[in-house]
Amino acid sequence: MSYAAPSNRPRTSLILWPLRFVLLSAIGAVLLALLLSLLLIAWQVVLRDRVVPGVHVGGVDLSGMTAAEAAAALDEEFASLTESIYVLRDGERAWQARGSELGLRIATEDMLGRAFAVGHSGAAFDDISAQSRAWISGERQPARLILDENVALDYLRLLARQIKRDRQDASLRIVDGGAQVQAGVAGRTLNIPATLARLTATLRASAEGVDIEVVVDERGPRRWNVEEAALRLGAALSGPVQLFASDRDGGPLGPWTVSPEQIRALLSVTLRDDGAGKRYDVSIKAEAFGEFLRSLAPGLIIIPVDGRFDFNPGMGELIALSPSRGGRELNIEKTIAQLEKAVFSRESRLAPMVFDYSLPRYHEGVSAAALGIKELVAEATTYYWGSRQNRRGNIAVGAGKLNGIIIAPGEEFAFNHHLGDISPEAGFVDGAVIFGARTVTGIGGGICQVSTTVFRAAFSGGFAITERNSHGYRVGYYEYAGAGPGLDAAIWQPTSDLRFLNNTPHHLLIESEFMGAKDALQFRFYSTRHWRTVVEPPIIRDIVEAPPPRFEENRDLLAGQTRQVDYAAQGADVWVYRNVYDRAGDLVKRDHAYTHYQPWRAVFEVAPGDPRLETEAGAE
Repeated sequence: MSYAAPSNRPRTSLILWPLRFVLLSAIGAVLLALLLSLLLIAWQVVLRDRVVPGVHVGGVDLSGMTAAEAAAALDEEFASLTESIYVLRDGERAWQARGSELGLRIATEDMLGRAFAVGHSGAAFDDISAQSRAWISGERQPARLILDENVALDYLRLLARQIKRDRQDASLRIVDGGAQVQAGVAGRTLNIPATLARLTATLRASAEGVDIEVVVDERGPRRWNVEEAALRLGAALSGPVQLFASDRDGGPLGPWTVSPEQIRALLSVTLRDDGAGKRYDVSIKAEAFGEFLRSLAPGLIIIPVDGRFDFNPGMGELIALSPSRGGRELNIEKTIAQLEKAVFSRESRLAPMVFDYSLPRYHEGVSAAALGIKELVAEATTYYWGSRQNRRGNIAVGAGKLNGIIIAPGEEFAFNHHLGDISPEAGFVDGAVIFGARTVTGIGGGICQVSTTVFRAAFSGGFAITERNSHGYRVGYYEYAGAGPGLDAAIWQPTSDLRFLNNTPHHLLIESEFMGAKDALQFRFYSTRHWRTVVEPPIIRDIVEAPPPRFEENRDLLAGQTRQVDYAAQGADVWVYRNVYDRAGDLVKRDHAYTHYQPWRAVFEVAPGDPRLETEAGAE
């Protein structure tokens, strides 16, 4: 059997062991904390110039890198972004530019700043916390690029010069005989502000080169009224223009043609501002046709022709002998307007001449009472006994041309005007006329019998004689039937005329009557009796006997034959006075017709060898 001896340890040692454990544990914890603190301090010292582990920028792990290392890593990673090619497009045109040329660069400093900011705030607890989160969960930050807009702006200004195109407005001109229209070109300018906004937005949003459509402002060409004007110009050059008229009987005159070449030479195309805006004006210098029209105008004139009338004293009415006819005169201004209208017309290239028409004064509807024609106021009759047929015929033609004429109050009667040309075309034939110192054969011989008869009627009617020319010698025809000398009237176209003035307040109708059976010519003046005229017998003075007869050779005559070609007449000065009295019987005027007659020898034609030729020669 064994025996266990009793323990000699004190009972207090059993109590101290737990205390020791606690104390030792506390000391260990303190030491551990101190160690950890030392480790954290050492870690912070290590991370003081380095990026906290777990920090990534744009996918690049910058954990533990210094600033230089991180910058190099970032530059290496993102350098390709600034060298990316961006394409700026304007329709089919394109320009390539690197990001750096557009002002794009890497924001290295900014990205480093943000990366280093993690766990480096200076607040220990916050930094440890941030570092722990970064280490455990990671801190991911985006990459950042910077756009320098001044660089982009400079690039766009250079680009704008290439894009710029001045606006060319539509135009119209004449080329090769036709109208040429230039449609015009739109003006183009780069809208720099809008393009810059689009560019910066794209560069900031994209990490790769992309296409960027630039913003271009366009100003379309101003077309004015170019299409309308081109149609007008084309019409003007489409063909010739013909000018036409009609004659007095309605028959065609012309046409006169204006060629396209002539038209083109006168056309003008101008851009005008009429106040409401600019317009193309296609016009023609139509006034250039004026000279041509003025050259045509005289041949187109139609003189108005008054009707011719007889007066029926019993009825107090006018009886029309020949119809009246209106007159016309070319209106150059209005004809030019018609030409211009035809020039710019495609439908009708015909231009009618325009005339100003005038009505005759005395037409078929005029009444005797309206004109004051109601009675016989003067008449004269002369005789042509012994006149040859040609002379009689000329008297008849001349009298007919003056029959039925109306002379207005205050109007002057001109014999030659109303008679017209003394020519074969007018119906006159050869007859005896006084030319120089001889009576010779000429067209219209005998017409002075007509003028003498008119003169006597006007003189006896009290009308004012404004032109009267006497014959060179006393003509026997005008002293037939007891008529004295001094009241003859000679005419010679165009220098010598018979004129008198209707110096009464009433119209005057002149009637003529060729009385062939009586070898007489009569003129009657119808009007309203305004005064009474008394013609006194002629006063004949300074009579000079006729020279001896003259004999002239005529090889057409046979021996013994004689033909008298001129008749002897005394020379003299003759005055014929007239007294004009008003209706109260008071003398209104007293005047006279004066005539100086040369002495006139008889002239005979005889056959060659007639002895009277020798007598005549010896006398000379």
